[in-house]
Amino acid sequence: MKDPRDIIISPIISEKSMDQTEEKKYSFKVAKDANKIEIRNAVEAIFDVKVQKVYTMNMTGKTKRRGYTTGKRPDWKKAIVKLTDDSKTIEFFEGV
Repeated sequence: MKDPRDIIISPIISEKSMDQTEEKKYSFKVAKDANKIEIRNAVEAIFDVKVQKVYTMNMTGKTKRRGYTTGKRPDWKKAIVKLTDDSKTIEFFEGV
């Protein structure tokens, strides 16, 4: 069994994700091989909340140039977690 902290890599703090916190939706960067059930269990274990739905998407890394050479940032996976109405909020996003 995987450790929940290996599944949830980091929160995504952007203008769009902060607007979604009013709807009890929180964005996280997650492990590429994690599925929705593992993400749900990890968020519930770490933050002690109830998850209603999990949305996942594979994000492709951007192509970057430095002079003549081109490179690519790594691909990553993003998860948006919607909490139930009776669940408490995640305090980590409150202070931002």
